[in-house]
Amino acid sequence: MAMVVELTDSNFSETIKEGVTLVDFWAPWCAPCMMQGPIVERVAKKVGDKAKVAKVNVDEAQRAATELGIRAIPTVIVFKDGQVVQPFVGVTQESTLLSAIDKAQ
Repeated sequence: MAMVVELTDSNFSETIKEGVTLVDFWAPWCAPCMMQGPIVERVAKKVGDKAKVAKVNVDEAQRAATELGIRAIPTVIVFKDGQVVQPFVGVTQESTLLSAIDKAQ
């Protein structure tokens, strides 16, 4: 079963550099982020090994969030080989995220 990986400034670039990765940028004080979290966990279970699913706490990994220009959370970004494929700002539904992962394959 796939799981959601916690990313930090030190492992962010290495984690997203190959394949498809969905990253949820969030913070513990953000109410909409608390709604996005379970959606991201369901996506991780459904995509299995075809994509990595990760979370970045913007309070703890400020460099990664700043470099990507994250200005609002939750922001979910689908990456392919380290490049941004599709960003989503605000709570994003499971079907939308699964479709974005499929398109990025």
